Amino acid sequence: MSALLHEKPAFDQDRLDAFALRATSDLAAAYTGVMVGLGSKLGLYRTMAGAGPLSAREVATRSGCAERYVREWLNAQAASLYICYHPSSDTYELLPEQAMVLADEDSPLHIPPAWNVPASMWADEELTLQAFRTGHGVSWGSHDPRLSCGSAAFYRNGYRASLVQEWLPALEGVVPALEAGIQVADVGCGHGHSTALMARAFPNSRFHGFDSHPQSLAEARRNAKDAGVANLADFALARANNYPGQGYGLICFFDTLHDMGDPVAAARHAAEALAPGGTVMLVEPYANDKLEDNLTLPGQLYYAASTTICVAHAIAEGGTMALGAQAGEARLAEVFRKAGFRHFRRAAETPFNLIFEARR
Repeated sequence: MSALLHEKPAFDQDRLDAFALRATSDLAAAYTGVMVGLGSKLGLYRTMAGAGPLSAREVATRSGCAERYVREWLNAQAASLYICYHPSSDTYELLPEQAMVLADEDSPLHIPPAWNVPASMWADEELTLQAFRTGHGVSWGSHDPRLSCGSAAFYRNGYRASLVQEWLPALEGVVPALEAGIQVADVGCGHGHSTALMARAFPNSRFHGFDSHPQSLAEARRNAKDAGVANLADFALARANNYPGQGYGLICFFDTLHDMGDPVAAARHAAEALAPGGTVMLVEPYANDKLEDNLTLPGQLYYAASTTICVAHAIAEGGTMALGAQAGEARLAEVFRKAGFRHFRRAAETPFNLIFEARR
């Protein structure tokens, strides 16, 4: 009997091989992320962008790096299919499509800054282990600084591509109001990229960014100054349920509501701070309402980030409702219903974001 209890369970060899390959592929992707960070910070992608086939020596010389390291990096990138290798000439090439993702810092698909986020997740592993064991939270400001820098840089380009051009026009009557001039609150503004983008597009309105992370607010002020909108945008330390001001024509939550310990209180405060006829713009990670419908590539990213960052911060804030990054439309609509909003609709979507409009 004891021998039977210790028998190994039967398994399907093909299924085992397929899963082992998947796990190894994910491991290789993590290694590749390190290479992407090096290529971006050393200017290797910028050196290769638009240059056609280059030898390892040419890439090294043009980037000011040591050739032996550069050749090994190039080989790693070629094996990852991040660049192309031409055996006949022993040269390497960054194709235009690859350059949009790896070299063009203004492209909405620019990915290198996003690798700072898993770097911070590894650096903060001890915090996460303790959180799992105790149930305590981990606030945003407790994380490695690469988290806020990586998140801000990654989201910036997506907002730059869609916020003014697509998302705001999808909200009923908001663009004419912004053009005429209203007060706007950007709640959880982070580094203020969304605030500055709106301020540049609508100079008749005034913008107020609020965040609970002082270091992010310092970056937001610098970014607003660099964008030439420091006279249109101000930033203050405040939580989502107590920021000052009344009569806002637009209140925005950009990928922040699911991080909050009490999202209903945040939505209720927004309801109280809105001007009559004002609008809440809610941008959240793309998610379906059922778990089984979120077992996708975006779900893989968002559930992992949510485990160590979003849920952890919500719990640190008291965690009455830790939504997580895959909340879905139905749960978000319920938050706003509880907060007293009578109108809630999906206004737009992308493969990675849902954009909602809410009114009292």
